[in-house]
Amino acid sequence: MHEPDFFHGAGVRTGALLHHLDVARHRASWPTVTAVIPTLNEAANLRWLLPRLAGVDEVVVVDGESADGTADVARRLRPDAVVISQPPAGKGAAMRAGFRAATSDVIVAIDADGSMDPREIDAFVALICCGFDVVKGSRYCVGGGSDDLTLLRRAGNLWLTRLANVLYGVRWTDLCYGYIALRRSVVDRLDLAADGFEIETELCVNAVTTGLRIAEVPSHELDRRSGVSKLNAARDGLRVLRTMVQGRRGPANRSRPRTVPRGPLASERTALERTARERAALEQVHLEEAPG
Repeated sequence: MHEPDFFHGAGVRTGALLHHLDVARHRASWPTVTAVIPTLNEAANLRWLLPRLAGVDEVVVVDGESADGTADVARRLRPDAVVISQPPAGKGAAMRAGFRAATSDVIVAIDADGSMDPREIDAFVALICCGFDVVKGSRYCVGGGSDDLTLLRRAGNLWLTRLANVLYGVRWTDLCYGYIALRRSVVDRLDLAADGFEIETELCVNAVTTGLRIAEVPSHELDRRSGVSKLNAARDGLRVLRTMVQGRRGPANRSRPRTVPRGPLASERTALERTARERAALEQVHLEEAPG
C-alpha cells in the first residue's frame, strides 16, 4: 500500500503511532539520537535545556564564540558534549557544522533558547522509525501552537508557507520553524549551503527535490527563556524567499519519494542489501547452469 508522502498533525497523537513508539523501544530498535544546538550567548538558557536532554545519546553544541561563557556552561552541564567553537557566521553555518560532527542515526536540531520542548523529541524520532527521512515541527498542526510568534512573524510565515506549497506541490502548515529531525544518512543528499535562518527552508525544499520522505509533527513553541532573538523578520524573510525561488526545480527533475519506508538503523539496511546481493548471485548461478 502506498503511504502518504506527507504526514500531517492530527494523526501523530493516534494510538497507532504511540503503539509503534512503544514497540520500537521494547524491540531495542530505537535509533541513537544526536541533539545539535547552535548557540550565541545562550549560557543562561543552556542551564535549562541541557539537563532536559538526558534521553539523547549525543549532544553537539556549536558556539559562535559567545562572550557569556556558553561553551564553558555546556561542558560543565554535559561533560560528554561535543563543543565546537567557530566564528559567528549564522545559524545555518552552525547547524551544518553540527550535522557534520553528529555520529548518531538520527539528528535533532533544537534551539538553545528554551523555546523548543525536549519532551517532544520522541514524537519526531517515532516518525523517523515509521520510515520518514525528515520530520519537521509545526506550530499550526492540531496539537501545536506558539507562545512566541508576533503578528508580523505569524503573517510572514503563513504567506511563505503558502508560497512553498504552490512552488513545490506540498501541503505544509509551517515552513519557518527550526525544530527538525532527520536521518544522518541523508545529510549529504540535502547539500546544505545556507548560513542564516534560511537553513530550515533550504533543508525542507532540498528534501522535496531529492525525493526524501517528509512528515510534519505538532510542536508547541514556548517563549524564549532569556535574552533577545537574533532573528530579523524582514531580512531573514527575504532570505527565506530567495532560498525558495532558487531551490525550485521542475517536476520532471524531481525524483519521487520511495513508497516503502526504510528502517531507522544502518545495520538493518545493510542486512537487506546483503540479502538482495546473495539472491541476485544465486539467480545468476541458476541461469548459468540452465541447459541450452
